[in-house]
Amino acid sequence: MTKKVLVTGAGGFIGSNVVEELVSAGYDVRALVHYNGRGDWGMLGQLSSDVLRSIEVLSGDVTDAAMVRSLVKGCDAVCHLAALIGIPYSYLAPASYVSTNVIGTMNILEACRDTCVQRIVVTSTSEVYGTAQYAPIDELHPLQAQSPYSASKIGADKLAESFFRSFDLPVVTLRPFNTYGPRQSARAIIPTVLTQALSGSKRIELGSLEPKRDLTFVHDTARAFRLAVETPGIEGETIHFGNGQAISIRDLAQKCLEIVGSGAEIVSRTERVRPDRSEVGLLLCDAGKAQRMLGWISEVSLEEGLKRTADYLRDRLGDYRLKTYSV
Repeated sequence: MTKKVLVTGAGGFIGSNVVEELVSAGYDVRALVHYNGRGDWGMLGQLSSDVLRSIEVLSGDVTDAAMVRSLVKGCDAVCHLAALIGIPYSYLAPASYVSTNVIGTMNILEACRDTCVQRIVVTSTSEVYGTAQYAPIDELHPLQAQSPYSASKIGADKLAESFFRSFDLPVVTLRPFNTYGPRQSARAIIPTVLTQALSGSKRIELGSLEPKRDLTFVHDTARAFRLAVETPGIEGETIHFGNGQAISIRDLAQKCLEIVGSGAEIVSRTERVRPDRSEVGLLLCDAGKAQRMLGWISEVSLEEGLKRTADYLRDRLGDYRLKTYSV
């Protein structure tokens, strides 16, 4: 029997790729996109017509508990990706992050508790670790909230943990390190660099250039979600995954420029820099647990992933506001 999976945040960058991955694996997918008056399905609109015909798309909001209960009903599993994710915006509107990321997650957990859902995959983020206190980072690393965004995700993670321990809810928490690839918005570093370079800019404007990140191509991330849905015996676990290699923002930007043949200058702009104690200096993943429990390893190299992302963006520059700093 084909399992029915609810994917929240399905209109987003990672969510749309997870939908595609689950459909290709034979799952019956119900996709929740955030309601808007335009009837916009976000990045789901870029999926093939074959995929779109095979999924059920619904608009709504995870902060509405009654709606969430109706969405969960009849599903065997839930991949919960709906979230506010922009770190700079979390400095401006922290209450919005608590509402969506914490209350929204609680609504999902409560709804799943009232039904026969067999697996709930809650999406975390490597930002919950803050700057690495030791590296590579394993799942025992202390959590440290260095932004309102990361604090809201820690809250959501701990709610998931509590529902497993208190109610035996079959929750798995997946914690991706920085994901990149086609369909990502310009608020993220790689599309920021590539869209500026591909549009002919001579100066690439970024924030801090020294922090180091561990980057995972989105197809590898989507595969991790599928494995978390179907792998038995991992209830209650927190599992993170990444490439196990860290690269500075400066070197990453230079690599992006080389891939598209740009000689642009890389500059740091004050308005793009995080507050000093909020900046995360190093994220470097120990993915051993993901390999042991999920059989997951990264398959796409950074160079190959950047080439695929650049190819995607060349045809879609018109979708990006190239002169606007996206928070």
